[in-house]
Amino acid sequence: MPRKKPFSNKQKKKQLQVKRERKRGDTGSGPSSRNASVERGDRQSDTSDSETTDIRRINQQPFSREGRYDPNRFRLHFEKESKEEVEKRKKLAREKVLQLVSDKELETNINDIYPSEKGLGFPRRPSWNYEMTRENLLRKEEKSYRDYLDDLHSRNPPGSLSHFEHNLETWRQLWRVLEMSDVILLIVDIRHPVLQFPPAMYNYITGELQKQVIMVLNKADLCPPPLVIAWKHYMTSQFPHLQIVCFTSHPGQPYSTVLQKKRMRRKAAWNHAGGLIDILKACQEITAGRVDLASWEQKIHRDAVAERLDGERPDEGAESVLVEHQSDSAMDMSSPSQERYKDGVLTLGCIGFPNVGKSSVINSLVGRKVVSVSRTPGHTKYFQTYYLTQTVKLCDCPGLVFPSRVDKQLQILAGIYPVSQLQEPYSSVGYLCERTPFLSVLKLKHPSLLENKPHQGNEGSEDLSWTAWDVCEAWAERRGYKTAKAARNDVYRAANSLLRLAIDGRLCLCLRPPGYSCLREHWENHPDLPEIMTLQGRATEEEGAGERDDDDDGESSTEPEEERDRDADDDEDGDDEDEGFGRRGKDDKPSGFTVNMYNVLRENECE
Repeated sequence: MPRKKPFSNKQKKKQLQVKRERKRGDTGSGPSSRNASVERGDRQSDTSDSETTDIRRINQQPFSREGRYDPNRFRLHFEKESKEEVEKRKKLAREKVLQLVSDKELETNINDIYPSEKGLGFPRRPSWNYEMTRENLLRKEEKSYRDYLDDLHSRNPPGSLSHFEHNLETWRQLWRVLEMSDVILLIVDIRHPVLQFPPAMYNYITGELQKQVIMVLNKADLCPPPLVIAWKHYMTSQFPHLQIVCFTSHPGQPYSTVLQKKRMRRKAAWNHAGGLIDILKACQEITAGRVDLASWEQKIHRDAVAERLDGERPDEGAESVLVEHQSDSAMDMSSPSQERYKDGVLTLGCIGFPNVGKSSVINSLVGRKVVSVSRTPGHTKYFQTYYLTQTVKLCDCPGLVFPSRVDKQLQILAGIYPVSQLQEPYSSVGYLCERTPFLSVLKLKHPSLLENKPHQGNEGSEDLSWTAWDVCEAWAERRGYKTAKAARNDVYRAANSLLRLAIDGRLCLCLRPPGYSCLREHWENHPDLPEIMTLQGRATEEEGAGERDDDDDGESSTEPEEERDRDADDDEDGDDEDEGFGRRGKDDKPSGFTVNMYNVLRENECE
């Protein structure tokens, strides 16, 4: 008989991990498996709508039963997709020829995402009194939540809703943050703000709670300045009383290549963020002198001067930041405080969808890294309180996905669903390629040209028809992604890689407000353009280009390709300081403002 091959160290570790999980009753897949999110035998929670739908729990984290905190308590709960639906989309990705969509189709109306007649609200905390026990309150909340889901599904046919959060524990965190806060910072991604601004929540905060909302258009440097201004004016026209602030955590810091995973850490000082003063001014206008914010203003100027004069990093020798972990506060028997600015302290609540950059905004406001940052949706597990100064504190809430009617493929490109957990990433790649000039950016060669088959004529890759599967196969060939056994092109890994490039902003897909195409010339000559360019760091970008070339201590272009691109497959859940902010290259010319909104990569970056 042939001898059995000895187990490798990797296989031994995997077997040991499976045994440990069985001992503690955890039957979910191991984190190293490609299908790690398919959790067999995972019991349904009482707080999900398990009677009507199948729920998929995402981002299983290892933990000890003896620990005081369960990291899986607030993990993402999304509705499962049927196997037939997944296979149908996979087949379509193989057969459908990609066609570039018109500029008009990129224009998105918020009323199409959140139609008022579809009941796309969010679960509210039911009324209660001090005579109720904690157990009675929890049961009442669970019943109210199931009623909300029943109503939502009755008004929207199966398959029409987007992915949205089904974990009541996470909604409880939102309730508590809204109750604690005096002013709400609702953070959205400038590339697709209407996806992440639920009107129902805005109306609830400003109407029922009688609190003010500041909309933070984050990652403002990922869009051309005219588009930033257009989105700001559109949101103002839809919500006249909404305060809007543009923000970026890392202005003027481009990626050196399309495949560079992280930008140079030496350059990533959090107090370089653009928009800090604008948030302060918005809070001063709202508080109207009822809170002394002078210490906050002094901190902003002090950090900026220290960095500019002697290069002192704000996290070196600066005063400590008081942090309060409040993982159980969402269930406290406490009602919303009717007193604003209690004890002369302004409480800012930071809320938003996953991957919009909430943690980066908090780090920038504090002036140092106090919150770990990751591109993985659901990274923030519970809300914490950070004292910015003696009169200003910040509350960080886990990212929440609200129900909407947006395409699920666009949701994935917006970063609300962990890429490593996708069963079928190919349709999202097709959605991306139909809206970006992928051939000119990625420099792909059609798979048929790689098969050494005779071709008629002198057809190039641009002249051939492409499917989403072809794109993934060509990218796998270019990057050298091969399956372990048969050494075939690993299209699954290639698809995941392309989606991460899009989420990071290196393949930049930006939606546009209604009417943008018709008014393009107006926005390209708007008087506010210099202000937006200064915030983005574009005004001084060319001046510092030579210095960046000389002082670049990031990945060298002469290093092996594997060292330059530690693919995100290896450390998807790790902290990522830059949170995937893509940057334009130094050769982009801002004059005239006719820059292609997708042209975020230099022409030779993929060569």
